[in-house]
Amino acid sequence: MRKWGPLVAICLGTFMLLLDVTIVLVALPAMSDALGTDLSGLQWVIDGYALALAAALLGVGMVADIKGRRPVYLAGLVLFAVASLACGLASSTGMLIAARIVQGLGAAAMFTATLSLLTAAYTGRARSVALGVWGAVASGAAALGPVLGGLLTQGLTWRWIFFINLPIAAATVLLTQRVITERPVTEPAIAVQRRRMDVPGLLLFALAGTMLVYGLTQAHGSGWGGLQTLFPLGIFLVAAVAFVLVQRRSAHPMLDLALFRQPTFVSAVLAIFVGQVVAFGFQPYTSVWLQSLTGLSPLRAGLVIVPQAIAAVLVSALGSRALARVPLKARMLAGLALIGVGALGQAVLHASAGWAVLVPGLIVSGLGVGLLTPASSALAMEAVDSRRSGMASGAYSTFQQLGYALGVAVFGTLTAARMQHELTGHVPDAHRAAGQLSAGTIGELTDHLTGSARAATDHLLHAAFASGLNATAVIGAVLAGATVVLITAVRFCAHTSPAPASRAAAASEPRRRATQDTARTTHP
Repeated sequence: MRKWGPLVAICLGTFMLLLDVTIVLVALPAMSDALGTDLSGLQWVIDGYALALAAALLGVGMVADIKGRRPVYLAGLVLFAVASLACGLASSTGMLIAARIVQGLGAAAMFTATLSLLTAAYTGRARSVALGVWGAVASGAAALGPVLGGLLTQGLTWRWIFFINLPIAAATVLLTQRVITERPVTEPAIAVQRRRMDVPGLLLFALAGTMLVYGLTQAHGSGWGGLQTLFPLGIFLVAAVAFVLVQRRSAHPMLDLALFRQPTFVSAVLAIFVGQVVAFGFQPYTSVWLQSLTGLSPLRAGLVIVPQAIAAVLVSALGSRALARVPLKARMLAGLALIGVGALGQAVLHASAGWAVLVPGLIVSGLGVGLLTPASSALAMEAVDSRRSGMASGAYSTFQQLGYALGVAVFGTLTAARMQHELTGHVPDAHRAAGQLSAGTIGELTDHLTGSARAATDHLLHAAFASGLNATAVIGAVLAGATVVLITAVRFCAHTSPAPASRAAAASEPRRRATQDTARTTHP
């Protein structure tokens, strides 16, 4: 136990924080019924967690450099457990969203320390084994989330998807205190440098991300030209510009913008961002459709979604050996293309469609995720100097989580807008009806009707929801395809543009050497 205890402690925390990304999916209709949650509320139940995790990752990484990974990991565990308890006890949508945001902060503290603790605890072959187990646990958590969420929601209540974290967190805290040790940083120069936290950068980044997601979630309720949409989006633009300016002028920035001068790094970050948007952005609304429109139980709805995760796990685990001779960039682009094809394969719904029509598209999408994720992460790390690997890893993970959060916000708004279009002229208040439909409260629209009127309205609602999901799936497919074309074009330009520059450089060898020396000094 002493040898593998650190691995168990780290894997338990990883399992818990990644499980909570997907475990809520099949519980959304139950939450909506219990708390009276509307579409915007459901979006924030998901996005509050993902956005807090994304916004805090880089900042918490800086804290871990100062205070140490072990205390940050322990603090994250405690915060996550307290927030999970608050989620389970929430009596209103606002309380649940607030607790989910705090839960995301705890998850960020845990996530930023896991790999560092793991690599410090093991060396050689043991490290390879530990990393392999950790990767399997991380993938398995995402796959198990919908099923476990369905079991707990159906067998107990939706609140138990949060209560289950409490015994796991308690066991992980006790195990971490017993088996994980960490040697403090001894180099004075490094210690001094790491103590210069970029607080303005951290706050501006969090503000920009929050305002962007908030503005997008308000678009359906107040319209794209409404003050509740334009005002937060305006704050986002100001905060984003201010963040860039602060990072450019800071001696120790939270995010070194020089990373984005590397085309390969930018391509990897863009690919994982768009991949998350398209693969998972409309999945919460698919879960609502499965339960409220097709009548599946939470467990069965979770089982419908699981093939995507299983396909991703299998390809991720087996693909590295089977595709070892295929370049990482080709794997990354193929994965993103498959995600787009998978999204298009899910745009097949109609008023009488059943759950089975979604499975082929979900499997293809999962194959794409399994190709894209390891390839893009490897490319991102290969593209930067080893001294920037920690910051690059944090930036990559941040944009990965932001893709999920923004996908849920954008596709929720687009789905509801399409539903409203389909319902206009057929129901008294199409805007309100679309909001109720997308939140899973279809009973409020049909319970007061009888006979043929109820049957006709029920068919109309099924058709409207199907149209909304189809539209977002097609938009996702187009976005994925356009990104593949863009990345390919950037790579082509990068490969062909050096020729004139090299001819000019050959004409002036001394100036070329001076430029190279300056580049090494400025951008190591």
